[in-house]
Amino acid sequence: MKNDEYLKTGASFQRLLAEYDKYKSLTIGFDFDGTVNDYHKTGATYHQVISLLRDLKSIGCKLICWTAYHNLDYVNNYLYEHKIPFDGINIDGIPLGWESRKPFFSALLDDRAGLIQVYSELKLLTETIKSRTNV
Repeated sequence: MKNDEYLKTGASFQRLLAEYDKYKSLTIGFDFDGTVNDYHKTGATYHQVISLLRDLKSIGCKLICWTAYHNLDYVNNYLYEHKIPFDGINIDGIPLGWESRKPFFSALLDDRAGLIQVYSELKLLTETIKSRTNV
């Protein structure tokens, strides 16, 4: 039986790298609560994710905050006040040319969607790109 292509070790990172090399950018979605904002007041700071978002922006990635938070003005102000880069909130990252309820992202940073794997792969991606360009 043949393995599913993206279940192979390293395959999702290789896909991200290939897409970045082709387009010189990726569209990264990121959640708000529990990913960059301490909604549950646990004392979390999210410095590592925020630093990664800044690194992704520095290599030309498009960043879309995708949230279910009820007050988008609060989200917008929070992102600005904490210097978290973003290109939009709850918007399509890439126009697909057809209507779809599913937003398009190359990757999604979300506390409920495998955050550690996606964080690790995007961190490796930024390090790889920066080492190539001496950024």
